[in-house]
Amino acid sequence: MNGPAPLLTLNNGVRMPALGLGVYQSPRDETVPAVTTAIENGYRLIDTAAAYGNEKEVGEGIARSGIGREDIFVITKLWLTDYGYDSALRAFDTSLTKLGLDHLDLYLLHWPLPSAYDTTVASYKAAEKLLADGRVRAIGVCNHTPERLTDLMARTDVVPAVNQVELHPYFSQPELRAFDVRHGIVTQSWSPIGGVTRYGGERPDKAKDPLQEPAITGLAERYGKTPAQIILRWQIEHDLCAIPKSVKPHRIAENIGVFDFSLTPHEVAAIDALDTGARGGPDPDSVGPDTFS
Repeated sequence: MNGPAPLLTLNNGVRMPALGLGVYQSPRDETVPAVTTAIENGYRLIDTAAAYGNEKEVGEGIARSGIGREDIFVITKLWLTDYGYDSALRAFDTSLTKLGLDHLDLYLLHWPLPSAYDTTVASYKAAEKLLADGRVRAIGVCNHTPERLTDLMARTDVVPAVNQVELHPYFSQPELRAFDVRHGIVTQSWSPIGGVTRYGGERPDKAKDPLQEPAITGLAERYGKTPAQIILRWQIEHDLCAIPKSVKPHRIAENIGVFDFSLTPHEVAAIDALDTGARGGPDPDSVGPDTFS
């Protein structure tokens, strides 16, 4: 067994593992074994979402693991079609039922909705109620820029504990990370190994693969690690929370095998220098109800 991951302390004192399993696009029939395999390998954080369609399977995987509920940090997310105060509360109940849990560790708003940001604010206020009622231990957002976070914090009472965003060597978001640190927000990385660029993302004609970057493959050779492990270690060195996705048992085990070595500041800077400033995924300022249809 690998792990466990170190714990990051959120701004309300809740502690969250610095590395977990993501299940975006994991087929339902492969999600249960992926979750149980992850837990067997030391993972204690599982990240899902209503929009992924596999919350039920995540819950089944957790139940089959034999690990106590108090030892697993579970995240799910509110989808755009359920934004609004009352609808967000109903959607939370639906997610909790599918997961088979009596509470969540972290509830996130999946995207900002710039064209109707009032509904984003209303949804976050619903999350604040869930937090106050003890139904979730922490709340946060996904894909929020500093500008959006500033707006949200001005109109609500609870500073988000987490901001989950696209973050990998080609898009490392230093300004956003610095903003989050100033406000006590943990930055969580989706597509942490750069899969969104590897598979083309929004610009398949410009797809690149950070796993093949000489700066990364050279470090992999030096440390006897895989390029993916080097990138995940780079995430850890930056005090980020990474949620790599895989359904392959050997990859799941590999991805958490990053706590027996460290990168030097010079090596971290070499990976930082790969940043292009270009997203692989959608621009949060352009997301609307029809973006994912």
